[in-house]
Amino acid sequence: MNTPDSSSVSEKRDAAYEIKFLVPAELAEAAMGWARRNLAPDPHAEMGTADGYGVNSLYFDTPTLDVYQRNGSYGKSKYRVRRYGHETGIFLERKLKARGLVSKRRTRVPDDELLRLAKADPEPDWVGYWFRRRLLARQLMPRCQIRYERVARVGMASTGPIRLTIDRNVCAFLTSDYGVEENGGWLALLPGRCILELKFRMEMPAPFKSLIEELTLTPQPVSKYRLSIQALNLDPAAKNGDATAHNGHVTARELVPDPQLSQAEATAVRQEI
Repeated sequence: MNTPDSSSVSEKRDAAYEIKFLVPAELAEAAMGWARRNLAPDPHAEMGTADGYGVNSLYFDTPTLDVYQRNGSYGKSKYRVRRYGHETGIFLERKLKARGLVSKRRTRVPDDELLRLAKADPEPDWVGYWFRRRLLARQLMPRCQIRYERVARVGMASTGPIRLTIDRNVCAFLTSDYGVEENGGWLALLPGRCILELKFRMEMPAPFKSLIEELTLTPQPVSKYRLSIQALNLDPAAKNGDATAHNGHVTARELVPDPQLSQAEATAVRQEI
């Protein structure tokens, strides 16, 4: 498989818009039919497939689920460790959303270096130092693992590159381990449904407008991580009987730097996030 980046360090900072649709499997097939007629195969497709590959990710959150509850700046970014297909390399990723635009920072490390994230003392000479430093500063720990099958097509519009993905068979399990495993107590999150996502820069490109009109699609925010927390019965609002607790009505809390970090490092992390 040709992974999204074969170098040891990959910085992706180009921001793009992402629009998601939660659709039944039949409608997802219709969307893929349209995509195969109008877009090219994704160059990252796994060998032996036309345009697909697996995605397996470990997501991080605080002990009180600040990321899930979108408390303060926690609501703008997600930190995860991701494997594409059956590759041995793993990506350390930060996904940041600001003013509707999504950008990513990503670093690739060998499998056997993943446990370095569990060390109490960050190692400044390690390529994953930036990621580990942020986990410490934000008190993020492994929370759950999510995997799915992704089909993707790409193209070029007048406004720049465009990409369509469909994620199927989304499932998750609870974990506190620093690993991306194939085996686990997987729980299906969206039986009979798929997540269709359109990615583009600037305004909505004409090909995607055509697809939305042809299939009468309605955008709907969908977060695999939030779905996982709810399916795994970890939602604090559900436990407390408070329906508004995770809808932005909680009090934002200040970031608490890990005592392992110096004051200068903690300040630098806050500024970079």
